[in-house]
Amino acid sequence: AEHPATTDYYLLFPNRSYKLWNLKTKEEICTLNGHADEVYSLAFTPDGQILASGSADETIKLWNLKTKEEVGTLTGHVNEVYSLAFSPDGQILASGSADGTIRIWLFEY
Repeated sequence: AEHPATTDYYLLFPNRSYKLWNLKTKEEICTLNGHADEVYSLAFTPDGQILASGSADETIKLWNLKTKEEVGTLTGHVNEVYSLAFSPDGQILASGSADGTIRIWLFEY
């Protein structure tokens, strides 16, 4: 996933956690843990403050990138979450799952 505010960051998510790296300094910024199964999708809010992650554990986690903490979990899918996308204002998140559904999530952060 590409951070919308800068191209300095890179995310790697081979398993249940993922790492945020600074590409300029080549330093790891943090590791985000929280999913019970593999992470398949990521999306940033347009302002880059929140990161959403979709997983084989059927959940979507929301992360505050300033604090590096999980700020919420969205449940409702009954299979892997393969795709995520935020609206341009960051107030709507769409998620697609292997259960054949697309869910629309409304929230304020």
